[in-house]
Amino acid sequence: MKMISDMFQTADWKKEKHAPVINAPRFKAGETMTVTVNVGEEIAHPNTTAHHIAWIEVYFLPRDEKFPYMLGRHSFESHGASAQGADTSTVYTEPHFAFRFRSEKPGTIMASSYCNIHGLWSTSVELE
Repeated sequence: MKMISDMFQTADWKKEKHAPVINAPRFKAGETMTVTVNVGEEIAHPNTTAHHIAWIEVYFLPRDEKFPYMLGRHSFESHGASAQGADTSTVYTEPHFAFRFRSEKPGTIMASSYCNIHGLWSTSVELE
């Protein structure tokens, strides 16, 4: 039986335009930090009606805890589609968002993204 975890692809974001990129500051217990997550940092993703990133989700797993916390989810809805047809709009969203959070413990930030053609992608960053 297939598991959803088997569907996630990973790659070095410097060589793969679908892998999420997590940018986080150095961890300091209890301090609020701003984290950005995007797809296509080194190699741009097309983000057209036919080929786009639909969403990014971000989770945080504190060290020595069993389950992660969902920190955020962002959907990217405008990919050039309009009433006139595909790629006729002048509005295109880029898969990039920022959020703030704090934790008393270090841990792992995990991001997943979904490309409508190339499926699920994931990456993670350790906050020490």
